[in-house]
Amino acid sequence: MKNILAISGSLRADSVNFKVIENVARLGAEKLNFTVYRGLSVLPQFNPDLDTEEPPETVRDLRRLIEESDGVLICTPEYVFGVPGALKNAIDWTVSSGDFSGKPAALITASLGGEKAHESLLLTLQTVEAIIGENTALLISYARTKVNAEGVVTDAETVKALKLLIESFTRTIDAK
Repeated sequence: MKNILAISGSLRADSVNFKVIENVARLGAEKLNFTVYRGLSVLPQFNPDLDTEEPPETVRDLRRLIEESDGVLICTPEYVFGVPGALKNAIDWTVSSGDFSGKPAALITASLGGEKAHESLLLTLQTVEAIIGENTALLISYARTKVNAEGVVTDAETVKALKLLIESFTRTIDAK
């Protein structure tokens, strides 16, 4: 069983991104054990002056969770054609420590459109040296229309794509 840290780029408690993460966790339950990170809202704004041997405790906690995981799944909306600030801030805190370097990562962008944030975040993850395997990045446009009131992904093509992402992510982790 592989340990996965799941991070939603949305701070909304009932966001479609958390629901997509829950669906991925359910679909991948035989192979992957998910821990959902809910600390984005309490991370301080990235400040190089605070990025010392003893960074803020919330930053240490995030870094520890990434280090202890076998892989990181990020599921995010797009805000004004970009990556949500809180998510970008979290990744900024990992640059100097190299937490993503060599770490398998999967990216799901679940939003109305999502193309710009998806491209930007893929570039960011490549820059921090995360391992993005084949078929481990998925764009789910019009995401709200593909998740029902109970939080279940009901669109057959999206479920198929999520299953492919899980299989590919597991292979990427195993190959590391």
